[in-house]
Amino acid sequence: MAQPHHRDHHHESVYSKRCGDSSGDYKTNKRHRSTEEGQQSLSAHRQLYERNFPLYKQPVEVGCFSLDSHRIFCSDQRQLRYYVQPTKSPDFNLRDGYTSRFVKRDDSVKEKLDHVLKWILANRDKIQTRDQTPSSSALGVDFVTWRGHLTKVLTTPYETQEGWMLAASKFRGTIYISEVETEAARVNRETRSERQEEMMYWGYKFEQYICADDVDGTPDPGGVVNTNEAFCTVVQTRLADHKLLFSGEVDCRVKDPDAPAPGCYVELKTSAEICTPKQRSNFHRYKLLKWWAQSFLPGVPQIVAGFRDHDGIVVSVETFPTSKISQLIKNEYNCWKPTVCMNFCNDFLSFVKSVVKEDDPRLVYLFTWDPHRDVTYTVHRDSQYTFLPEWYIKDMSSHHSSHTVCTASGTCL
Repeated sequence: MAQPHHRDHHHESVYSKRCGDSSGDYKTNKRHRSTEEGQQSLSAHRQLYERNFPLYKQPVEVGCFSLDSHRIFCSDQRQLRYYVQPTKSPDFNLRDGYTSRFVKRDDSVKEKLDHVLKWILANRDKIQTRDQTPSSSALGVDFVTWRGHLTKVLTTPYETQEGWMLAASKFRGTIYISEVETEAARVNRETRSERQEEMMYWGYKFEQYICADDVDGTPDPGGVVNTNEAFCTVVQTRLADHKLLFSGEVDCRVKDPDAPAPGCYVELKTSAEICTPKQRSNFHRYKLLKWWAQSFLPGVPQIVAGFRDHDGIVVSVETFPTSKISQLIKNEYNCWKPTVCMNFCNDFLSFVKSVVKEDDPRLVYLFTWDPHRDVTYTVHRDSQYTFLPEWYIKDMSSHHSSHTVCTASGTCL
């Protein structure tokens, strides 16, 4: 059985570390540069971000939602599953059901921020504005985005293969950030081999082996794997001066009913078994970086990994406490550093704030980064990059105008 969640002292201290006053930081001019056209850009050179760890407040879950078997938004916990601890050598066959019990989500459909926006409209009262500095934004937060978008930003100083494009629009004082698929990512998605497609299934199949639908239930590996289904947490936190609201998919939670979210959640992963020192080094350098970033951001405390052989058989299972990952990699030469990741993310968000000044949901500032290059941006009005839907703009606008003349109890003045 999974152990009840206990707040780890190291984990707590990581979230409460503060950076020193960076107003006079001599590296600032090196991080911010001007392009040939005189436009500001942001360097992603890792050495520039080796400062003290910035303040990152313990994330607080303010809500959750589910996506059903048809990818329909549901403002409830119906897709939440419960972790059932497997044996150390479970012998799970991850290929089982691929050709006969698999409903695959259409990943050519770009959902943008729509599900997060639907949660906001249904749960505005849950967004916490108390104990925060006064805000000029209607929501009381500086940024709204997906956790996955922030994960890409965190890992940028160490990424050597894949670039990214992030669209940003300011609406009623809050900046919304939504990913745009790069051309390279589109080609990669459309030309995946059958082996690659099957290996993507393996991760979902592993979840089926160790997740139960009910707190007293058992896993059903003979069921259908439907990748439309998802459970997502919505958290609020603050990175230095940036108040964040973001959502991320969660695989499951521990069964202990007293374990509070997000500390009750468990991230599930699969990876090739490690047989050589070189494989272990690569695992530490590349895979653990992304695993750490993905779980650290929303405050998910543990990652359970199934290590599988070439034929998709899980030969071992290992648990990685998120707060201990940085200790695992510290002996690797020239390895990634959490402080570099968080400082770059902080500076990127500051860069976005300095650029995205005009409050207009039809105006998109498109931030682009490619390996070994600076972060740059272009500006687009009423373009293919516009991502805030009309239904959200109208609802938020009408709510704001009515909110100004009505009390919290609903009595209009």
